[in-house]
Amino acid sequence: MNLFRSEEHIERWLGGREPGATITAGKMCELAHDWWDTRIAPDWRPRTRDENQAILKRLGLTGEFWALP
Repeated sequence: MNLFRSEEHIERWLGGREPGATITAGKMCELAHDWWDTRIAPDWRPRTRDENQAILKRLGLTGEFWALP
C-alpha cells in the first residue's frame, strides 16, 4: 500500500504506468471498520466469502480488483 497526496502525485509516481486500484484514506478507514469491527465480539465467527464480498460491494469497491477468489 502506498499513500499519496493527490491524483497528480499518483500520476508522477506511476511515470506512465497503468494504475492499480486506488481508494481514499477515508474509504480505507470505512473498509477497516466494516471488515474488523466484530472481531472482539464473544460470539465472533469468520465471515463467509459472500459476506466479505458484500462488505466490499456495500462500500462501492467493485470490479476485478475487488473480486474475492
